[in-house]
Amino acid sequence: MILLPTTTAGSLPKPAWLAQPETLWSPWKLEGKELIAGKQDALRLAVDDQRQAGIDILGDGEQTRQHFVTTFIEHLDGVDFEKRETVRIRNRYDASVPTVVGSVSRPRPVFVDDARFLRSQTDRPIKWTLPGPMTMIDTLYDAHYRSRAKLAWEFACILNEEARALEAVGVDIIQFDEPAFNVFFEEANDWGIATLERAAEGLKAETAVHICYGYGIKANTDWKKTLGSEWRQYEQTFPNLQKSKIDIISLECQNSRVPMDLIELIRGKKVMVGAIDVATDTIETPEQVADTLRNALRFVDADKLYPATNCGMAPLARDVARGKLQALGAGAAIVRRELTA
Repeated sequence: MILLPTTTAGSLPKPAWLAQPETLWSPWKLEGKELIAGKQDALRLAVDDQRQAGIDILGDGEQTRQHFVTTFIEHLDGVDFEKRETVRIRNRYDASVPTVVGSVSRPRPVFVDDARFLRSQTDRPIKWTLPGPMTMIDTLYDAHYRSRAKLAWEFACILNEEARALEAVGVDIIQFDEPAFNVFFEEANDWGIATLERAAEGLKAETAVHICYGYGIKANTDWKKTLGSEWRQYEQTFPNLQKSKIDIISLECQNSRVPMDLIELIRGKKVMVGAIDVATDTIETPEQVADTLRNALRFVDADKLYPATNCGMAPLARDVARGKLQALGAGAAIVRRELTA
């Protein structure tokens, strides 16, 4: 692996012929065999965009899924998508969500064929994203277990089955997305980090947890305005994550009010530093990215720094996302040259 290997948090915009642009949960425009072929074409384009931008650890851009949480849940037994209830998502906004009506289980692999296809497209390291247990339970109404912790443990076991299967088809890094860790601190420390470790149990692939302040959608940007001049949410969970078995911790840094010295709390871990703001259409300059990385290097050793995006870029326009990928690749290259000079 090269010094300062670049990667993304996960999602990239989908082509307009596959789904409505700049929209979360956008319905597919194709169906049947055409949809399968269209998803693979979009995945190939996402890989090519990353490759051309100098991204080192490639993802699928989440081109084959509508949403980072619900697409995984749709493939499980025990959840009724017709029976819906309105719940508060991460204490931020109301959403109509499916109901857990029985024991949850994974009757068949969810993303394994997609990951195998991604592996066939590149010889670079690949990363695959999965929703974390706590973030999964936060997007459901539980009428069966009636216990957030119990449902999270069940999901952790299911995620572990999927993660082992992804590893078997050649995935190098398996990332669990846990934005809920920035909201439910007590639960995260009581059982959230433990369920995350259960999801990652026994894996030889590297594991990552991505904890952000959310996509650049209005509900999230409005919430951020209430957080004051310093965002110290990471301070609540980083000490326990530092002690966890998770290899890489991903956090939001670009244009955020996160004090960079909080990275000191996870000293020893690899750190995915978000150097691209996904809540604005303004494309960073390579020098802005480089500045964020230089700042982070005061608190993380160079061989453990992975330049990345703050969060997924699914709601952005494709040309904006491409520009941001290129800025990330070029900014990391500037700092890489400085470190090796």
